[in-house]
Amino acid sequence: MSTNEQAGDRQRVALVTGGGRNIGRAIALELGSAGLDVGLLVRSDLEAAEGVADEVRALGRRSLALAADVRDAAAVSMATDRVRSDLGPPTVLVNAAARRKETPFLEMSHDEWREVIDIVVDGAFVCSQEVLPDMLADGWGRIVMIGGLSGQTGAEQRAHVVTAKAALVGLTKALALEFAEKSITVNTVSPGMIDTVRAGAEPKHHDERRIPVGRLGKPQEVAAAVRFLVSDEAAFITGQTVNVNGGLFCQ
Repeated sequence: MSTNEQAGDRQRVALVTGGGRNIGRAIALELGSAGLDVGLLVRSDLEAAEGVADEVRALGRRSLALAADVRDAAAVSMATDRVRSDLGPPTVLVNAAARRKETPFLEMSHDEWREVIDIVVDGAFVCSQEVLPDMLADGWGRIVMIGGLSGQTGAEQRAHVVTAKAALVGLTKALALEFAEKSITVNTVSPGMIDTVRAGAEPKHHDERRIPVGRLGKPQEVAAAVRFLVSDEAAFITGQTVNVNGGLFCQ
């Protein structure tokens, strides 16, 4: 049963940040297939996001791709207003926008540190604060943060990414407790080694032998966890970190 079938006549609308490729794209398509209309916010590659929106529309759902830097509250507000006017108020939010870099700590500039922290953490703050009033008005809501394995285990040359992803877990717990009585759940999905391609980067070779299941994860497998967490069946799950990592890290 789809989320919208459970919701009766109310058409659920999801807002997905960083939805132009890889995990974000897979999440947008998974939510579209679950019957949600999907708004996409990307910082720069609007063409890629438009392509994803076309894929969502091919599933029979409405979709809208917009350019907005998640660090910019005014830009996020303007973009979300477009989503509200074209699709409806978003009551599902997936904070997937991220910036992944590798730099030795002693060579890391403060600007690089701030860029990663601002996109991941401040972006989740800005977007959550923007859509929570819609969820409160509806009496129902779902927020999912896309964390990362490194935020739980640490990683060399990624102090900024590790810190940002760990902070998302703290934000998840805080919001989950604050809004639990309002039928709003907040959870983190933490992917492990996933088979993705980063724009402008050389393909990264993972040692799949380290993964107990013996392979890389698929973006669709992360998206499936998100789909469940935004469903009515997951109403009793909040403040949690759901690991999708093939057993590489067991919590």
